[in-house]
This record gives sequence, structure tokens and C-alpha cells, in this order.
Amino acid sequence: MVGILDVDLCGPSIPRMLGVGRQEVHQCDSGWVPVYTDAQKSLALMSIGFLLEDPDEAVVWRGPKKTALIGQFVSDVAWGELDVLLVDTPPGTSDEHLAVLENLKKQHKVDGAILVTTPQAVSTGDVRREITFCKKTGLSILGIVENMSGFVCPHCSECSNIFSKGGGEELAKLTGSIYLGAVPLDPLLCTSIEEGKDFIQTFPDSATFSAINIIAQTLLTCLQNS
Repeated sequence: MVGILDVDLCGPSIPRMLGVGRQEVHQCDSGWVPVYTDAQKSLALMSIGFLLEDPDEAVVWRGPKKTALIGQFVSDVAWGELDVLLVDTPPGTSDEHLAVLENLKKQHKVDGAILVTTPQAVSTGDVRREITFCKKTGLSILGIVENMSGFVCPHCSECSNIFSKGGGEELAKLTGSIYLGAVPLDPLLCTSIEEGKDFIQTFPDSATFSAINIIAQTLLTCLQNS
């Protein structure tokens, strides 16, 4: 079973992407019960999005309050037996990142971080600082993914490099990190995410699915060998 912990407190978008909307979070003897996205209960999710009365409500919190909630998410959610816990964080190197890392290390083995960039130099510059953060905190880098790597035309499937190309791969070479692959800017993927639909089941023959699948398989192999 896979768990997803959404700690992007100011922009919790994972519930919408997975099509679970505004679910109520219940409690059991072991803590908060995560929201399951499928009948088989193979994918569990916890997000602050489930705790807000109004989805348009702004989360205006200072660092200590953010840190306290993240600590609760890590220690008080009844995940059950997980194979993998994936933590989605906001961009940058802020309170959320430190709080997640410190709390996870108290109770679990942390395999590492997956860094996502877009091809432009402005984005890769931000990710360089995230690499420095990982090195300073002793967090392994599992690899770098280049997102929005070219635009896939929905009519002819031709890929055009709107935001340039190769920035993620070049960054991986410069920093000695593993390059996991590139995901194009695909309107079909964007629509699926917006509507909370399963892109992989809907478009299994697309080049975008192939790119995502290669990244996932590479990561799984890395985790199994760690």
C-alpha cells in the first residue's frame, strides 16, 4: 500500500488531483484515518485540504503552527502497513521541509528526496538550493525529474520545446545526481488532473504515460536496492 502525505499547507491540491474532493477525516484508536482513493484501499491520502471548512480558505499560519500540524500528520495518522510513504512538499526549503524531515527521522527510515524542476534556468536555480538543503540535512537525493519538458500537441502528438529542454538532465550531471527522466506538458494529463481522473488507465498508450512509468519503475528499483 502507498500513502501520500500532502504537506503543501497553503496549496493542498492532491485531493482534487486524485478525485477525492472534500472528504471528512475520522479518528480511530490509532489516530486519524487517511482517505482512501480506491475501493481496494491501495492508496491512502492525508491532506490539510480535508480539514478546511471552506476550500477557498487561506491558511495564514506562522512556522510553529505549521510545524505542529506536520508533526501530527507524521505521528498521528493510522496509515497501517505501508510499502511507501510519499510526502508532497511545496517548492523551496521552508519550515514544511524541515518539519517533515525532523519528524520522519524520529520514527522512520527516510529513503530520500525526489526533486522536480522545469527546464528553465530560473527553475533549476531554485532546485540547486534544494540540493544544498538535502546535503546540509543529510538527505539522500533519489533523483531529479524534469517536468513540463516540451508540449505534446493533442492533435498530432508532436512535442515542441516551449520552455527549452534538458535543464533537469544538465542539473543532474552538474550535481552528480541521478536523472530520472522527463515528463512533457500534455493537455490530456492536465485535464485528467483537473478532473481527478486516472490518466494511466484512460491513456495507457500515450508517450506521457510511458515517461511516467519509466520514472516510477526506476524509483521502485532504487528503493528496493537501498
